[in-house]
Amino acid sequence: MLYLLALDMFHIDPLTAFGLIAVGLMLLFYSVESRSPIFVLAFSIACMMGSVYGFLQGAWPFGLVEGIWSLVALRRWRLAQTKACRELAPESTQAST
Repeated sequence: MLYLLALDMFHIDPLTAFGLIAVGLMLLFYSVESRSPIFVLAFSIACMMGSVYGFLQGAWPFGLVEGIWSLVALRRWRLAQTKACRELAPESTQAST
């Protein structure tokens, strides 16, 4: 309901609102991604949302760059997951002995 009120008050079309949400989420998740690998994954998803927005509004270079950035972030998430698993493995091995 509040979303619809904001759209009406600022005369924002749904596509612009989607882009604003995507970029806002990118900023939020980028600022907290050092806390957990899940935030890196969330950042990657937000970048993909930004990419979709770019293509839908006709700015294909923006959409292309955001899509590439999403893949880079997805790779960083995968590497962070691998690192986190390696860090946990010695602890679980020591606990069982």
